[in-house]
Amino acid sequence: MSNTTSPSPALLDRFAAIVGEANVLREPADIAPRLIENRGLYRGASPMVLKPGTTAEVAAILTLASETGTAIVPQTGNTGLVGGQTPREAGGDLILSLERMNRVREVDPVANIIVVDAGCILADVQRAADNAGRLFPLSLGSEGSCRIGGNLSTNAGGTAVLAYGNMRQLCLGLEAVLPTGEIWDGLRRLKKDNTGYDLRDLFIGAEGTLGVITGAVLKMFPQPLGRQVALAGLASPDAALALFQEASNRCGTALTGFELMPRLGVEFTTRHIPGVRDPLASPHDWYALIDISTSDSAETAERMMQALLEHGFEEGLVEDAVVAASGAQQAALWHMRESMSDAQKPEGGSIKHDVSVPVSKIPAFMEEARLAVLEAIPGARICAFGHLGDGNIHYNISQPVGADKQAFIARWREINHIVHGIVLSYGGSISAEHGIGQLKRDELAVIRTGIEIELMRRIKRSFDPAGIMNPGKVIAAG
Repeated sequence: MSNTTSPSPALLDRFAAIVGEANVLREPADIAPRLIENRGLYRGASPMVLKPGTTAEVAAILTLASETGTAIVPQTGNTGLVGGQTPREAGGDLILSLERMNRVREVDPVANIIVVDAGCILADVQRAADNAGRLFPLSLGSEGSCRIGGNLSTNAGGTAVLAYGNMRQLCLGLEAVLPTGEIWDGLRRLKKDNTGYDLRDLFIGAEGTLGVITGAVLKMFPQPLGRQVALAGLASPDAALALFQEASNRCGTALTGFELMPRLGVEFTTRHIPGVRDPLASPHDWYALIDISTSDSAETAERMMQALLEHGFEEGLVEDAVVAASGAQQAALWHMRESMSDAQKPEGGSIKHDVSVPVSKIPAFMEEARLAVLEAIPGARICAFGHLGDGNIHYNISQPVGADKQAFIARWREINHIVHGIVLSYGGSISAEHGIGQLKRDELAVIRTGIEIELMRRIKRSFDPAGIMNPGKVIAAG
């Protein structure tokens, strides 16, 4: 298994020689920003950050790491939310950053594919597709800094899963380096390839525990010719679910987004995020953000949205609504939704959950969880929002007004246990799109069956016999 003590100076020099001293970080001040995850829940230690520029350099690093038992923690944009990209506290892990591997290798608009390095920033991939007259639909709040390798390693979802799927559905092929230093070239461009085990799907979602993804073949799509975005004020999640069902029936695959937001979330964003304002004349208990994109014409999208909202008003589902009149207004409505998590920070401590339940069960789950949380912490402010269309709810809880932040955060595991227990009772998942990392590793070992955990461990041992790849993440040693 990998060492936890810091590698010797001589061994560090051997690693540095692979990438060149100019591509190594050794100073504690330079390394420090890479040692803590976005929420501040995990802080690790590392003597060195290696920044390879090629797949061959990644292979050389992992070969040396396996030979010497040196733990390697892959890191791309460091935007993960479960501690999967954070080194351990002991200080023996080396961080392998893919930030220099940021080339768009090929864009093929005829085949609707784009081949990229794993260190490409998501927004740059979106831009490259757009320049070719195509759409790469993955969209996240962190898209200006997160990178493709991390998106794949966590099987990222985002706001367009309803229409386009998550990263597993958006990826055709991968290039990856195994912990042994072997390079697997799986950059296949085929939509149909039924030749043996699908190795691609093992690396996607593995959070860097089976190897390092260095390149990917991703799907592109035709850009929509028509788009309509609306914000509807609603009375309840039940009304939102009924409106979603109607939208699905009327719009089919043209329904590209359907997000649920509470009044508290809107208040947080308008209070703390510059430029965000409430576009409706009066407050509503709940809101639905609806995105319709059509491939034939702008008029089709406009007719769909108008008919949907008219139905919503007639049936008493929609209390008020506004339709964005321009691209800037569409972006502003989405900015409100995407800022909701960050807007909680100024409100004090926040206990977060990334869960999914069957779409039809969302209203029942929301109410049962609300009652249980408020019984445990009277005055807690529940800011539950997310992707109603695919069942993924970010069930976030802000501390009561005036409460002690650290005392509130200290109850994280207790509240997780309450909320996750309800999620599981509805046949849901405790990790919808953020991954397992360190945060949910021990819980995963409890909720999955013994054979499932054992199969995961067998896969881990097969790929990583030296135990060097991102140790302590996803699967506990056993």
